[in-house]
Amino acid sequence: MVTAFVLIHCQGRDPHEVGEELSKLPGVTELHLVAGEYDLVVVTRVADNQQLSQLITKQIVRTAGVARTKTLFALESFSQYDLNAIFGA
Repeated sequence: MVTAFVLIHCQGRDPHEVGEELSKLPGVTELHLVAGEYDLVVVTRVADNQQLSQLITKQIVRTAGVARTKTLFALESFSQYDLNAIFGA
């Protein structure tokens, strides 16, 4: 499983609306409205880098209101929960 955090700057559309739309995409497991340089943080969990690439380049960046993104890849994850069992590998 590949976990990534996509930081999103919104422009021309309310971040709440953008977030509602993005939260429905397969592979998006969490979405947070945040304060600061970015408006949204999208947590993605997909099977491999190819799926992540498709999710970001074909869906997230093409969503109306998404002006700019920055993606952070998780190298390791630490949790008291079995994330693979919860989100699938």
